[in-house]
Amino acid sequence: MLEIRFHGRGGQGTVNGAQLLTKAIVADGGYAQFIPAFGVERKGSPVYGYFRMNDEIIWPKNQVYYPDGVCILDDSLLGKVPVYEGLKKDGFVVLNSKKPAGEQQIPEGVKTFVVLDATGIAREVMGVEIPNTVMLGALLRVLSSVKKETLADLIAEKYGEKNRQAFLAGYERAAVVNVEG
Repeated sequence: MLEIRFHGRGGQGTVNGAQLLTKAIVADGGYAQFIPAFGVERKGSPVYGYFRMNDEIIWPKNQVYYPDGVCILDDSLLGKVPVYEGLKKDGFVVLNSKKPAGEQQIPEGVKTFVVLDATGIAREVMGVEIPNTVMLGALLRVLSSVKKETLADLIAEKYGEKNRQAFLAGYERAAVVNVEG
């Protein structure tokens, strides 16, 4: 079973994005779940959630303490929220940041680090600063078992063609760093 913790801020589409990923996996015959967690429910406040995917039924319904990876929709959370807490050795990070990969502090033990300016891409392609669909594209650079076409179609169905294009741009433009360990 693969477990991912999502971190973002209210209004960035963290929950909706993870729910679309879950729906895509289930549509293709897999098993997935997403459990959102909210503190203060207001725009801009930290939001997180727990995602699991597997090829058989998923029984745990608790939070993810030791994720295989983290998907961070807002780099302003770094240092303010324990986004890397419990991250497994040889895990992965997908980060929305204007800073290129060479300027990032990659946590110790991370095997794959993916970074892109998802907010900038969302602004460019869709005219809004909501990075969720762009980040899903970047996340698929790590989750090769998820069918890109299925998720792209679900995104277009829910949000429209511009969001599909933003998703595909996220997939294409994400900088993937494989860390030597």
